[in-house]
Amino acid sequence: MTIQALVADVGGTNIRLAVANLEDYSLSLIKTYQCADFDNIDAAISQYFAETDCKIEFACIDVATAVVGDQVSLTNNHWSFSQKAIKAQFGFKKLIIINDFTAIAMSVPHISADKKVQIGGGEAQPNKPIAIYGAGTGLGVANLVHSGEKWIPLPGEGGHVDFAPIDADEITILKELQKKYARVSAEQLLSGLGLVQIYQSLQSAQGLAVSNVDPAYVSTSALEETDELAIKSLQIFCRILGSFGGNLALTLVTFGGVYIAGGIVPRFIEYVKNSDFRSRFDTKGRFSKLVETIPVYIVTEDQPGLIGCAAYLKQEL
Repeated sequence: MTIQALVADVGGTNIRLAVANLEDYSLSLIKTYQCADFDNIDAAISQYFAETDCKIEFACIDVATAVVGDQVSLTNNHWSFSQKAIKAQFGFKKLIIINDFTAIAMSVPHISADKKVQIGGGEAQPNKPIAIYGAGTGLGVANLVHSGEKWIPLPGEGGHVDFAPIDADEITILKELQKKYARVSAEQLLSGLGLVQIYQSLQSAQGLAVSNVDPAYVSTSALEETDELAIKSLQIFCRILGSFGGNLALTLVTFGGVYIAGGIVPRFIEYVKNSDFRSRFDTKGRFSKLVETIPVYIVTEDQPGLIGCAAYLKQEL
């Protein structure tokens, strides 16, 4: 018998909900609500059930915050709820709450070939370690390892490791950011804010007035070639993105592949393919030959979090 489950992806602004078929991870009845429109998550779930007339016994929800203990408090909105209370309120036989990047990681083995774009490397080896990262509001990082019949997600805070500059431009940017921060993490460059800070750091280093721009301005101006400093900023961003991904590849020797999922990178895939991304990914000294064999994929699936919730829940049933 096919089991259906409620899956939900909760961020700072939106909550996406759907019914997942746990046999093939297909999604139906996808709806998106604004978190600000509801006092708490239970009100959003109640509206979803009222609009879809669903009767669901199993649920998995990913949240953009750390999940420690029964009480879950969102980092970037006002929601805070008890897992036990939500389970009781809706009569779920099983409810699992996981971190949002854990869900994205769990989706990776189930992403279809037409929903990912490969950038270099060879073939991914079955059941070998996988690394996943994504530059968006912040820099998310996770890993997957296979054991027995299960994929085991290894969440963490890899986006907050120290930024390691490689060339003169990056050393210049680091020096500029050290004027603002006691410690500069990778996330300070590999994120929407990071793209802006690269641009502003280059301005400051050249003695120019620092502009109050947003990530969309920098990326659009670079892609349309209307701002030379934006072009250089996006080029540097892609180099750092490659170096960071290569470090992830080395950490677990990820012969299963390195995946870039979510965030801003899928918006300019062709640019990344034609940038120095892959050469920087591969440049790892004595281990360059090893890293060169590891494939990189940019995920274009619209709902990796929902698919990942379904995959995680299925393993736990």
